[in-house]
Amino acid sequence: MTEPSTSASMMHPTPRNDSPAAASAPAQKPSTAIIRKHHLLVRWSHWLNVPILLGLILSGMSIYWASPVYQHNPDPSTGNVDYVADIGTWICAHVPGLHHYSSPPDWIYNHMSLGPYLLANALRVHWFFAYLFMLNGLVYILGLALSGDWRALLPRLTDLRDAAKMQLYYIGKPFAVLLRRTWLHPRFTTKYNALQRVAYFSMPVAACLSIATGWSIHKPMQLHWLAAIFGGYNAARMWHFWLMWLFILFVVPHVVLVLTDGWDTLRSMIAGWSARVHGSEGFENER
Repeated sequence: MTEPSTSASMMHPTPRNDSPAAASAPAQKPSTAIIRKHHLLVRWSHWLNVPILLGLILSGMSIYWASPVYQHNPDPSTGNVDYVADIGTWICAHVPGLHHYSSPPDWIYNHMSLGPYLLANALRVHWFFAYLFMLNGLVYILGLALSGDWRALLPRLTDLRDAAKMQLYYIGKPFAVLLRRTWLHPRFTTKYNALQRVAYFSMPVAACLSIATGWSIHKPMQLHWLAAIFGGYNAARMWHFWLMWLFILFVVPHVVLVLTDGWDTLRSMIAGWSARVHGSEGFENER
């Protein structure tokens, strides 16, 4: 009489619950949380600023073309008195492919304005966009007030130290990508890092100064007291001119900061929400 064959359970015994294999449970993966980032009015006003500022800059350069703020003694050969025209001449003389440009002094104006001899039309366009700019600014402030996000823009005592850390991170990030090395993002527990906070706080301040200088130029007699704050009519024009360039120069680092921080930062300004891993920087305190 033959013995019964060994069952499969005996050949491959199942480990008991108190065995070492059962005791070692797999580590839990970090959970992802969806959090609100930007109010709808803040997002709308942010993106509307793109065409509004473009209209202001193009029309503003046409106004400047008609009456340059910065002038020098007439050039002996050309009679030119405009520094911006000098820059255009230099560009055409040194940039390959532009040596035969028809009017080198007008190169910048031809590429950054509505066109020549359009002062009256440029003034109308400029004030149209200026009113839109002021209205859009009120929408932005309302969005900040309703959401309470204005607190996230206030400067902090630690911003100088934290800004230095962020500068090192942004400088080293491209090299780390090229060398395929890990480059850790500095930890912070606020909605914006120090560099972002300084940049985003300075833009509303610059916008208020642009509006004030614009009105002092537009109504120099009625608002002579406002022009006097900036040093007079001509000085107010200089303030207004350099504030325009501040907005232009803001765009480059702003785009670099967003792209370096990743898709989540851009998505939050489009959709209004952010995906954060629990325990990562910024999750505990978004204000």
